[in-house]
Amino acid sequence: MDKNKSTAIRLGYQSRKTEIGENMGKIPPQAVDLEEAVLGALMLEKDALTSVIDILKPESFYKDAHQEIYKAIVVLFNNSEPIDLLTVTNQLRKNGKLDLVGGSYYITELTSRVNSAANIEYHARIIAEQAIKRELIKISREIQNEAYEDTTDVFDLLDKTESELFDITNSNIKKNYADMHSLMKEAFRELEERKNHTDGLTGVPTGFSALDRVTSGWQKSDMVIIAARPGMGKTAFVVSALRNAAVDFKQPVAIFSLEMSSVQLVNRLISAEAELDSEKIKKGQLADYEWQQLVHKTAALTEAPIFIDDTPALSILELRAKCRRLKQQHDIQLVVIDYLQLMSGDSTKSGGGSGNREQEIASISRALKNIAKELNVPVIALSQLSRAVETRGGDKRPQLSDLRESGSIEQDADMVMFLYRPEYYGITEDENGIPTTNVGEVIIAKHRNGSLETVPLKFVGRFTKFSDLDSPGMNMEPSNPGYGTTFPSSANIPSDFDAPSSVTLPSKATGKDSDNNPDEAPF
Repeated sequence: MDKNKSTAIRLGYQSRKTEIGENMGKIPPQAVDLEEAVLGALMLEKDALTSVIDILKPESFYKDAHQEIYKAIVVLFNNSEPIDLLTVTNQLRKNGKLDLVGGSYYITELTSRVNSAANIEYHARIIAEQAIKRELIKISREIQNEAYEDTTDVFDLLDKTESELFDITNSNIKKNYADMHSLMKEAFRELEERKNHTDGLTGVPTGFSALDRVTSGWQKSDMVIIAARPGMGKTAFVVSALRNAAVDFKQPVAIFSLEMSSVQLVNRLISAEAELDSEKIKKGQLADYEWQQLVHKTAALTEAPIFIDDTPALSILELRAKCRRLKQQHDIQLVVIDYLQLMSGDSTKSGGGSGNREQEIASISRALKNIAKELNVPVIALSQLSRAVETRGGDKRPQLSDLRESGSIEQDADMVMFLYRPEYYGITEDENGIPTTNVGEVIIAKHRNGSLETVPLKFVGRFTKFSDLDSPGMNMEPSNPGYGTTFPSSANIPSDFDAPSSVTLPSKATGKDSDNNPDEAPF
C-alpha cells in the first residue's frame, strides 16, 4: 500500500510539474553547472582566461552572481594582475559585490567544483550557445509584442528584426587569427589564380581598357568613391561600368539608385546599349528601324544579372540587409550607391538624427566600408563635390579637399576617383593643344593599393555613356593628359556593336558620332 501511495504521489508530482511547465512557461536555456566549472577553472589556472575571453561576455552567464564574478576576473586580466581565489575575492570586495555573489564561501566553493581547466573552452562554448538562445527568445518576444500592435510599421519591424539578429551573429561569431603558414598558402593560391588571368584583371572589370590596366578591376572589399560636380556624368560613368561587368563579363551587380527611378535608369541602359538618342528614348519617338535596332541590341541587356533598387532615402540598415540578401540569393560581385549624400544614417544609433550631418555622413562612410569587407565585394559610392571647385580659377580640376560634408569619406575609401570634363567649363583644348570635345577624365586621386593616374575616356552625352577613347595616330600612357590615346576597345565591345554609329570608330576622321554634338545634355 505504501508503495502504491508513493507511486501515486510521484505521478501526481510529475503531472503537476507538467501542468506548471505548460501554464507558467519554461525555464530559459542555461548551463549553471558549467558556469560554475568555468569560473572555478579561471581561478585555478592563470592563463585559462585567454582561451575563453573572446567567447564569453559577462552577459553570457545566466546567474547575476556569475556575471559579477566574471567581470571581476576580466578587470584583473585588463590590469595584468594575477587571477586566483584571493585576488578575485578582493576585487569583488572593491566593487562592493562580494555579498551579492554569496560571499567568500561561494567563491571557494567554485574552485572546489573543478580540478583543471582542460575542457574550459568546450564548456565556454556551451555557455555562449545558451546565452544566444536566451537572446533569441528575448528578441522573439519583443517581435511578437510589436507585431500585435496596430501602430507598428511592419517594414520597420522587419528591418529591426534582421538588424538585431545580425548583431547577435556579429557579437558571437568572431573571426579567429591565422598563422603565417596558412596565410602564405592562401597567398600562393591567389597568385596561381592571378597567373591564369592573362589580361591582368584580378577584380570585377570596369570594361574600360585603360582604367582596368591601372586598377586591375574593382577589387574585392574595396570602397570606391566616385565624385564630381553635377553634370559631369557620375551616373553615366557608373552605369556604363556596371553594364560592362554584367553584360560583357557576366558578373552579377546591384545598384541602389536614390536619385533616379529604376525605369529612368533602365532607359539610360537602353539608350547606351542600343545607341539611340536618350531624348528619343524619353519621348518614345522612334522610327521602325530604330525599334528593330533597340530590340536587337538590348537582347543581351535583358538577360544581364543587374539588380536595381530605387528606394528613396535608403538607410544604412536597409542597405546592409538588402545587400546581404542579394549576396546570398544572387552572389552579387559589385554594389553601387547613387549617391552617398542622399542616404540616411542609422537613426537607432544616432539618437534619432540628433547629430550633425557631417557625423552622419562619417557613419555612413564607415558602414559602407564594413559592408564591402563583410560581403567581400567592391562597393562603389557616388558623391557630390563642394562648390569650392566652381570658385577656383584655372582648369577647375577637383581635389580631395573638395569632397563634400565629411573628411571621413576620403579616410575610409580605398580609392577616390574624380570625373572631370574640361568641355563643361568651356575648355576646348588642353595645354598641349589637343581637343577636349567629348572627353572625360577619370582622375584617381587616392589609390590605397596602386598608382595615381589620370585616365581619359570618351563621353557620349546623347547615349549617356562612357567608352574607351579610341583615336588613331597617338600612343600615350594613361597618366598623360593627352587624349589621343590608343587603347584596345574590342575586349569590352560585344560582337553586335558593329553598327555605323559605334562610338569606337575613329571619330575625328569620320565625324559620324557625338563629336559633332557639343550641346549634349549633361548627366
